Amino acid sequence: MKNAKILIINGPNLNMLGIREPSIYGNKSLSDINSSINTYASGMKITCEFFQSNCEGEIIDKIQSVYNGYDGCIINAGAYTHYSYAIRDAIACVDKPFIEVHMSNIATREEFRHTSVISAVCKGTIAGFGINSYLLAISAIRDLI
Repeated sequence: MKNAKILIINGPNLNMLGIREPSIYGNKSLSDINSSINTYASGMKITCEFFQSNCEGEIIDKIQSVYNGYDGCIINAGAYTHYSYAIRDAIACVDKPFIEVHMSNIATREEFRHTSVISAVCKGTIAGFGINSYLLAISAIRDLI
């Protein structure tokens, strides 16, 4: 298999991992998580680039960059998962595999988190496994590329 290049997008408040609700999200920072992802992916000949933003428009611009710059994308859209039709439409525009991830099990949390508007345009969703949600997504996207 060829070397692959993927983008990992993290949405709002994920820059606060390690501080934000450690009982739900754990004690590792986003930088720690990205480092673990990079180590895991490099063993599969996958190069990862990382992007985090709290701004919907910046996330949309980055999603659109997947079309010409990457083989696929893993996205944790944070709260935008539940209501951003603009992010959903951006993913639908790009003919590359996207995998939706969540560290927590969104189906067991507050009612508003039970609905994802982006799931229908992603190849799959992995949720509830903490940092391993990202690692499972790396394995899955490798099979899709």
